[in-house]
Amino acid sequence: MARIAIAGFMHETNSFVPTPTEFATYNTHGSRPPLSRGQEVVQRLRGTSFATAGFLHAMADAHEIVPIVWAAALASGPVTREAYERIAGEIVGRLSEALPVDGLYLDLHGAMVSDDYEDGEGELLRRVRAAVGERVPIVISLDWHANVTQRMVRHSDGLVGYLTYPHIDQPQTGERAAKLMNVLLARGRPQGRALRRIPFLIPLTSQCTDVDPSKAVVEQALGLEGADVLNCSYLAGFPPSDLGECGPSVSVHAYSQALADATADTLAREIERREAEFAVTLYPPDEGVRRALEIAAGASRPVILADTQDNPGAGGSADTTGLLAALVRHQAQGACLGVFYDPAAADRAHAAGEGAEIELALGGRFGPAGVAPFHGRFQVVKLGSGRLRTTGPHVGGRDLDLGKMAQLRIGGVAIVLSSVRMQAHDQAPFRHVGIEPAEQKILALKSTVHFRADFGPLAEDILIVAAPGAHWSDPAKYPYRRLRAGVRLYPLGPAYPGRPAA
Repeated sequence: MARIAIAGFMHETNSFVPTPTEFATYNTHGSRPPLSRGQEVVQRLRGTSFATAGFLHAMADAHEIVPIVWAAALASGPVTREAYERIAGEIVGRLSEALPVDGLYLDLHGAMVSDDYEDGEGELLRRVRAAVGERVPIVISLDWHANVTQRMVRHSDGLVGYLTYPHIDQPQTGERAAKLMNVLLARGRPQGRALRRIPFLIPLTSQCTDVDPSKAVVEQALGLEGADVLNCSYLAGFPPSDLGECGPSVSVHAYSQALADATADTLAREIERREAEFAVTLYPPDEGVRRALEIAAGASRPVILADTQDNPGAGGSADTTGLLAALVRHQAQGACLGVFYDPAAADRAHAAGEGAEIELALGGRFGPAGVAPFHGRFQVVKLGSGRLRTTGPHVGGRDLDLGKMAQLRIGGVAIVLSSVRMQAHDQAPFRHVGIEPAEQKILALKSTVHFRADFGPLAEDILIVAAPGAHWSDPAKYPYRRLRAGVRLYPLGPAYPGRPAA
């Protein structure tokens, strides 16, 4: 029986939104558990939809588990110096106190940018490697949107990422990490490491693994694993993170350098060959609503409008009003939009009570240009505490606290209102305020792809809408300062010229 330390530190950083990710954010119980230490890690994560839960399940009774620290925050701006140093410092400190250990598992995201480090995970791995020494194997699990760096590959011995987007295999990813750890404990650390960066960025709207080309790439990557190849990991990257190594990648750990290089080259060539296939149609708000109304007129199931540029899972504020305004402007009936973030409006709704009508300037408080509050008279249909449990395949089994919630209605449009940001990737918040998603004519969801796991099976059709928001679907709009010169800003797009002059 080996002694395995486990820890987690997760954030998906949108470098271009103004809201910093502070230490207090990690201590808040919203859509993720608060910062956890020691046995709290096991108590709060076991049986959930996080990768750590899968690792714990796979290792049950096989090894001694030493939980260190686990912290996660919803996507937003860069992690502050205070938050990064306090959490990373506590991980290293508690890990040092727990030594000796035979292995270390880290549940990471892979797209963290802090005030001081563009490669937050690489810096953390450098520190923990220094703490545990050169003999202890380190296995990491990463999100599908990880921007994998040379430091991550160099300081780890096994790297597994989610295979699905929408992410429905997080626990299974933890189980794969556990399998890798057992191999490393038996065979020792691998000699071969390879990283290949793909020469173009892929917008999130083009990364879905339900369809090709991503589906085929994942299948090929899995086919290259086995025997002396510990992992062949294709991860699609997160364009809003501003770092030199941003973008899709192939990383390989193997028991020889020649094998690692050959495997990585094989998969990288295939991805580059399929560059033109990474494309998705985007609709302006009015065009998307008109098309949805046409489809809904003859449909028995909801038409989904994905409000992709206000996806809080990618750093969006969840309070932009472009799609809401278009639905009201076109007099949509049987429509529902959510999850919409406005704590002040939720307070007003709770003060007024169910059945009341209130005048509101709803949302639109965080920009970007072109976003303004939506002024109107709303009926308060139903109130909710915001304390609920998720049920869907992506984030099912999580206990959430979204603060005061309400269902508001204006004309034929209902709004699912919350006091904590949450991506619309689970039906539970809608039902919490009296909305049955399957019964709607149109579902407008603040999400990019994750909604497909729970809402996709309900849909007559799915349209991706590009209303103004902080998560631009076109990476060419981001004012990068660190991105490497020459990488194409989207498939078949222009090359980034390099850091702008000071």
